Amino acid sequence: MTTPTVIWPKGAPHIISGEPQGDPTLTPYLVESAVPTAAIIVCPGGAYGMLADHEGEPIAHWFNSIGISAFVLKYRFAPYKYPVPMLDAQRAIRYVRHHAKDWNIDAERVGVIGFSAGGHLVSTVGTHYDRGRMVDLDPIERESSRPDLLILCYPVISFGEFRHHHSMINLLGEFPSEEQRHDLSNELQVTADTPPAFLWHTADDEAVSVENSLLFAQALNRHHVPCELHMFESGPHGMGLAENDASVGTWTLLCREWLKKRGWRVVEGKAP
Repeated sequence: MTTPTVIWPKGAPHIISGEPQGDPTLTPYLVESAVPTAAIIVCPGGAYGMLADHEGEPIAHWFNSIGISAFVLKYRFAPYKYPVPMLDAQRAIRYVRHHAKDWNIDAERVGVIGFSAGGHLVSTVGTHYDRGRMVDLDPIERESSRPDLLILCYPVISFGEFRHHHSMINLLGEFPSEEQRHDLSNELQVTADTPPAFLWHTADDEAVSVENSLLFAQALNRHHVPCELHMFESGPHGMGLAENDASVGTWTLLCREWLKKRGWRVVEGKAP
């Protein structure tokens, strides 16, 4: 049985006294390998108000099936506000890199995957990062928080016209400023240095508009960042592995092939 690892062993920043969520953790799902494996940090969705179980451990097991170690992140959500979830995700990236040798991980192949609001978190760490805080007394904080690639599954991206209002309010509060909405509309934060991304969405998603994925993919394309977008004709929000949908369920096969194109060592794996 995998055991969660506390990522701030000396205490997480911005703790709310009496809040029952506890410390943010990473639960490792490691692949046995003679050589270091790539790693994926899994960020479940839940509108920044909860974490969806089906977007956590099952996703980690699928990555294991294709030879990639995975870590499910339990990040903090409402009543915690920005920047707390982002700080937890950045810390997770740094933590995996810092302990790469302990976990037989290739520190130069650490990606992140997020679903729905977890996709917003992933697009946030993909556009708001540093290369390591070299003067920090904590050696983990000296690691880069830039992920090597992004996988975005029916993601919340924008807090503009096509926003998922509930996610925005949970993250920024009832009355976010225009500056906050701009800074966390991640299609507006893409640069030529943004990591490569794989996205998928269904065209008739009634909870999070497919326009979110389209906006992010267009921004990546404008900046010549490698990107692959798959828009499926139909399917409800929150499908996870989409095991029961013959069409949408192919996203895992498409993602596996994309990872191979990115130079990641993967094995044949299983169909969902």
